[in-house]
This record gives sequence, C-alpha cells and structure tokens, in this order.
Amino acid sequence: MTVDVQTTRERFEESLADLEVPVTRTEPTALESALEEIVREPVIGTPLEFEGVALPDWIDDAPTPATLEAATTSVTSASFGIADYGSVVLPARPDGSEQVSLFPELHVPILRESDLVPDMPTAIDRLGPVLRDGGSAILATGPSATADMGALVRGAHGPKAVHVVLLEDGETDE
Repeated sequence: MTVDVQTTRERFEESLADLEVPVTRTEPTALESALEEIVREPVIGTPLEFEGVALPDWIDDAPTPATLEAATTSVTSASFGIADYGSVVLPARPDGSEQVSLFPELHVPILRESDLVPDMPTAIDRLGPVLRDGGSAILATGPSATADMGALVRGAHGPKAVHVVLLEDGETDE
C-alpha cells in the first residue's frame, strides 16, 4: 500500500501548526540558506544521516560539554515524523544526538518528506524492530512544556522552541 505523502505532509504541517511549531520545506541543496534563516548563534549539531546532505561548516557537529552548554540552537536529523501528532522521532546515537536535541533553547530537527508516517500505529511498526534490538529513541512533540507546578512553563525539560525542516525528496513512503 502506498501512503499519500502529500496528505501525510499536510497533516504533519497542520499538527505542527497546532503546536505553534514552524516548518520550513526546502530542497536539500538549499538547506544551508534555510538554516541561516532559522538558527540563532551559537549553533551545534550532529552529522545528518541523509545521503548527500550535510550540515554547513559553520555548525559545530562535534560539540563538547562546554559548547553544548553555550549553544542557543541545535540541529539534528530525525528518523521520521508522525503526522497525526506533529512528533519527530530522534534516534539515540553515539554522537550524542539526544543531548544535543534537548539542551539548547531552539531545536531544529531535519527529516525527509518521505520519512513521514501518518499515525502512531505505523510509527510503532517502524520503530518496534529498533527498540526490540536494544535501540532507543525520543518521540518529541513540540517544545518542552510542563504544568506540574501550576502555570504552563516552556523549556523545563528540553527546548523552549522547535522549528522543523522538511527536505523535499520527491519520494513516497510505502
């Protein structure tokens, strides 16, 4: 069965809008200029996991504890996105992508349009084998927020803001 990427992408963007999360669609060749419009210095990131796509040289992709603490923006790749929730799945990797995504005030996850899935059952089907093999991942839905102590507080357990970048790849997900 072929998933209609257009419909899935539109639902993903609607879910992100409900979370007050901006989304930027860009061709892979225009990623650097898209990031220049989004990020706030200093910026850290982790190497992107997409063939033929890399972070610009001006993004520190080998952060240390000191640069992690000083960073305002982080840029990481996401394995896939879940349209019904506007969630992104951030894989646990040896390069510290989990920490890089959580500490700075702004997180910019990057994923391909073809890596969008329509709903949570599809996401669990896709993520299940990774988890059964001992892997882990974060399902991030919008900025960090808590109301544990009364009023809503953003950034209590993660980034205060998120801006998703979708790489246009012209492929469909099956």
